[in-house]
Amino acid sequence: MKIIIQRVKKAQVSIEGQIQGKINQGLLLLVGVGPEDQEEDLDYAVRKLVNMRIFSDAEGKMNLSVKDIEGEILSISQFTLFADTKKGNRPAFTGAAKPDMASDFYDAFNQKLAQEVPVQTGIFGADMQVELVNNGPVTIILDTKKR
Repeated sequence: MKIIIQRVKKAQVSIEGQIQGKINQGLLLLVGVGPEDQEEDLDYAVRKLVNMRIFSDAEGKMNLSVKDIEGEILSISQFTLFADTKKGNRPAFTGAAKPDMASDFYDAFNQKLAQEVPVQTGIFGADMQVELVNNGPVTIILDTKKR
């Protein structure tokens, strides 16, 4: 899995002009699933995300997690994180998981996350418009194959 983590003051995702998911303070996740991702990748990602200390404490230090601040997560599927740009000018996405596998994996990921913190999502495979107010900005890349 490859996940772009953005600390946000608020974020929302719309599909065809209708708000699908909306959060206040928390994390916006852009989630890509690879063909070799396993249950252990999912568990690792969830554990890291809910416990990652990237929110400021009373002294202004990044010392609090999304759980600590009682924040929310907006999770958006993003197969383009697996783009290969080595050849030509059009990215290839053959490094991403096939849609059926990726959709099931993404759903399982969100279900596990929701056991820890409130989660809103987009719709897998939909054309989505994502709006956010980045807080910091703080943007982190999590790759479950690099641990």
